[in-house]
Amino acid sequence: MAETLFISDLHLDPGRTEIIDLAAEFLTTRAMHTDALYILGDLFEFWIGDDQPTAGLTPVLEAFETLKAKQTPIFFIAGNRDFLLGDAFAKRHGITRLPDSTVIDLYGQPTLIMHGDTLCTDDTRYQQLRNILRAADWQQQFLALPLEERIQQALALREQSEAETGAKESMIMDVNSTTVSNEMAKAGVTRLIHGHTHRPAIHDLEVNGQRAQRIVLGDWYKQGSVLVCDARGCRLEGM
Repeated sequence: MAETLFISDLHLDPGRTEIIDLAAEFLTTRAMHTDALYILGDLFEFWIGDDQPTAGLTPVLEAFETLKAKQTPIFFIAGNRDFLLGDAFAKRHGITRLPDSTVIDLYGQPTLIMHGDTLCTDDTRYQQLRNILRAADWQQQFLALPLEERIQQALALREQSEAETGAKESMIMDVNSTTVSNEMAKAGVTRLIHGHTHRPAIHDLEVNGQRAQRIVLGDWYKQGSVLVCDARGCRLEGM
């Protein structure tokens, strides 16, 4: 049966060779036979421009080349770690970039897909930082910096983020239920798929008096995680 696959939060980094190998294996086996592959953000631990060194990422990049040759549709929504992934990288690897919030027809059911960070509206400090980093002026200035300086800034930002995450309450870093309902209602859908929170689950809820579903993708820190959707529905699978 035809199926569509969704992944997010792989956080690929040259230092995590086991996950890089696992991702490459997934791309060259399971993903080879899918109708489409959707990557909903944070494919990489950080991305500081399409001139970023990719040493250590070769197995995954070669796997994308294999999918490109097979003409497998690959779609990407930026996450909070790889929002600077640009057209050059996407074109080179056969990837189609999508807006932050996109509605797709998933076997007859309109489905909203996104990375998911914009749903965490209780974390006001993060949302303020996100607005700064996503501004065109900031990105233009950052990308004009020398490569080594960009790398150092990215590493410093990652350390700051990890420190702040450890100090925040778990609830603050999860999605806001009202924001979820509002976004689904605005999009006119009863199914939402997102990542970012690293809390894989399928939640039942109600939107405008209709039964609805929010599906959260898992991260790839300790194992692989994929959402498999077909005409019968969606299911989360570990790897």
